[in-house]
Amino acid sequence: MKLKPSLWLPPPAIVAIIATLMWLSEQRLAHWSVRFAGQQGLVWLLVVFGLVLMVLAAWQLRRANTTILPFVPEQTRQLVTEGIFRYSRNPIYVGDFLLLLAWAVWLGNGVALIWLLVFIGYMNKMQIAAEERALAVKFGSDYQEYCRKARRWL
Repeated sequence: MKLKPSLWLPPPAIVAIIATLMWLSEQRLAHWSVRFAGQQGLVWLLVVFGLVLMVLAAWQLRRANTTILPFVPEQTRQLVTEGIFRYSRNPIYVGDFLLLLAWAVWLGNGVALIWLLVFIGYMNKMQIAAEERALAVKFGSDYQEYCRKARRWL
């Protein structure tokens, strides 16, 4: 049985679109921008933490000899529940969120934070829900048990 979620766009495209919308919002509402001490340091901290999460998750998926591509769940060979996946079922998406948060902090415009909520809502409703349905079919009770132990985001 082929398990194909109904996804419109790959996650990197979604991140790029949200980042662009954040930038456009900042351009239109630049007078609302703020700067604060430690802003650049916070940006770098968020970027590094986000990238580390993403690299760790990708490495664990690769080590388990399973796919990293969320839009081809039929290629998933193994349910990865250890390492970073013990704490989050979607550490790459958490990394994406942290990169977008870093971008919002860099822009310094609170309106950009609204786009983070749009990102979370879209990912939960469209991306993650589709992936979860496919994984539930493929791994059954093992996946349900994993969902009880690990949170969707953090």
